[in-house]
Amino acid sequence: VHLVESGGGLVQAGGSLRLSCAASGRTTVGWFRQAPGKEREFVAAIRWRSGNTYYADSAKGRFTISRDIAKNTVYLQMNSLKPEDTAVYYCAATDVWSASEIWRTGYYEYWGQGTQVTVSS
Repeated sequence: VHLVESGGGLVQAGGSLRLSCAASGRTTVGWFRQAPGKEREFVAAIRWRSGNTYYADSAKGRFTISRDIAKNTVYLQMNSLKPEDTAVYYCAATDVWSASEIWRTGYYEYWGQGTQVTVSS
């Protein structure tokens, strides 16, 4: 299964970007990010069937994860971006559901190639 991300780029602080991930209807789809020299960290996840969403504290109130069932696509709308949001953003997916596991990288079976998001100050 190949996940395809798009939508990264360079934006000024306070700006917005929307990332897309063609996820082919996986049970759980998540977004992670990895900044240089740091571990990959959970950003948000969505349960495909119910649309229930989950966020890291750093994303709450600024980022929104959503899905388009007809397009088999998951989006991450990022608003009020900060320089500390600069990272490579990865889409991840799995065919199982466990609310207690969605924050773990090892929970996901499928990963995209990543898309760079750079926020300038």
